[in-house]
Parts: sequence; C-alpha cells; structure tokens
Amino acid sequence: MMFAWVGVTEFVAVAETESFTQAAKRLGISTAQVSRQISALEARLATKLFYRTTRKVSVTESGQIYFQHCRQVLDGLEEAERIVTNLQMAPRGKLRITAPVTYGEKTIAPLINDFVLRYPELQVELNLTNLTLDLVEQGYDMAVRMGTLENSSLMAKRLASRTQYVCASPQYLGNRGTPQSLIDLESHNCLQGNHDYWRFQENNKTRNLRIKGSLVCGSGWALLDAALKGVGIVQLPDYYVQPSLDSGQLIAVLTQYQQPDEGIWAVYPHNRHLSPKVRFLLDHLTQSLASTDN
Repeated sequence: MMFAWVGVTEFVAVAETESFTQAAKRLGISTAQVSRQISALEARLATKLFYRTTRKVSVTESGQIYFQHCRQVLDGLEEAERIVTNLQMAPRGKLRITAPVTYGEKTIAPLINDFVLRYPELQVELNLTNLTLDLVEQGYDMAVRMGTLENSSLMAKRLASRTQYVCASPQYLGNRGTPQSLIDLESHNCLQGNHDYWRFQENNKTRNLRIKGSLVCGSGWALLDAALKGVGIVQLPDYYVQPSLDSGQLIAVLTQYQQPDEGIWAVYPHNRHLSPKVRFLLDHLTQSLASTDN
C-alpha cells in the first residue's frame, strides 16, 4: 500500500500555497514533478482535486475534504518524527525547577544532583520556595507541588504521596493525656505552623479544625523539635516525623481521623511534545520516587 502515499505531500503543498510553482519550491523539486504526482493522485482517486486556470489554483470540494485528512496524517508523521528524534537527544541547556523548601532539600535536591551528574550538558536552576510560582510567566520548566492541585492549564503527574501525622512525645502525653477525639484537642497545646487549623477526615469528609497553642512557627523543623521536647502536639508530614515515630520519640494520635495520603506532583506547562530535558527529568523523578514510596 506504499503507493497510497504517492502525491500526498505534493497535494498538501499545492493546497496550502495555491500554486504548483510555490509548492515545488517548498518541496525542492520541479514544477513538472509536482504536476505529474498530482495528476497520478487524481487518477487514482478518480476525482478532481484542483481547479486550474492560468492565474489561479483552487481546491475543489472533494479536495478540501481530502486535504483535511491528509494534513492530519502529515502532522502525525511530523510529530512521530520529532518524538523519535528527541529520544536520541541527551538533555541539554537550561532547566528551571521549583519545589517546596523542606521536601526540596531532603528529597528533590539529591535527585536533581544525580540528574546533573548523569547529564553534564544541563544547567539546572533549582528554586526552593513555599510560594506557588507562575511557571509560564516566570519561565519555569517544572514545579514539585503538594496536596490538592488547583485547576489550571498545567499538566500534572503524581510522583509520590505524603502522610500527615498528628503526634506528640511520650512525655507530653504522659503529662496531658492522649486525645481520643477531635474535641479533646481543645484542651491540648497544639503547635501551629503556617495555618491556624489542622486537617482531618471525619465521616468521610475533610474537616479543617481550628487549633491554638503556645507556639506559632513557619518552620516544620522547629515544630518537630518542640514536639520532641514535650512542648505540645504537632501535625506534620511523614518526611518530618517518620524517623521519630519509628524510634518511639513521637507517638501518632487520632489516627482514626487521619486524612488519606496526599499527592506529591510534578506540574509543567502544557506543550504538544515535552522537550527531552523535561521528559528525562520527569522520568527520573518518577522512577526514583516510586522506589521510595512503597
């Protein structure tokens, strides 16, 4: 069936330029060759594709229908060629990434460093910030974000998950008692981070519960230290508290109200085809984090 392609490229070029001469220049062949291919195509299809005059070439009704389908096919072939070509290309150039501070320092930065070692032609800029940056406006290739994503035009891929724990030291619980229900938190010293509420799951619904205590601090590490020293109860993600939970320095409480695990996402601007540097980084992060998320 290879004969079916004969004349298609020439036909599309003539339809788009409305000129056999211009189509020949675009394709780098003679006008006579374009004319022969179009005539052969019309003969095979048994239909007239163009109206020809000495001054103008225009597409017939049948030609318009044929053109729409041929253009889609050629677009698909061009895209396939770009994909295959890019598969052979090593990532290079500048790559700008943003990620939350703590998770970025602990998890993302080491993976980025491994990536840079593997592809030395890359120049990577990693901005660790808890601000939600506009990737398109500020020129970032990718962001790592936590939790529920806002609706946007960005593409997203789940990389891993995180678990939020409410926990306290054995010393604190021994002195103040262990909360058994959410209302019990009213009589406890709840260490506050960037928000004055904690998030729970109650009756299959998310509940934001206002909390109060003797310490307000935007640093998760500072809140962890306070909890370890028995100052109060804290709600923090697993990457802060998991080692202390495993060692018994902290004890998880109210686990019956614990929210389902939240997503950790890679988000990136929507493109028809990802550049090699973004696609390779996305694959690297996905594979690396999948091995630690199980």
